[in-house]
Amino acid sequence: MKQVTLTVEGMSCNHCVNSVEGALKNAGAFGKVDLASNTVAVEYDETKVSLEALKEAIEEQGYDIVS
Repeated sequence: MKQVTLTVEGMSCNHCVNSVEGALKNAGAFGKVDLASNTVAVEYDETKVSLEALKEAIEEQGYDIVS
């Protein structure tokens, strides 16, 4: 399993947390949002899903990936 922390702009509430974590889950990854730092810790199997696909899943929810 690969782990990465992404900085995400636009998250401000529990709905945002659920949207981002749900999008990652649907894409085949586990994500844990930290609203205080605007980050999401992502754990995924890189043989099953790419980091780019995970970033797209978050962006499709209306958030911007900074890093």
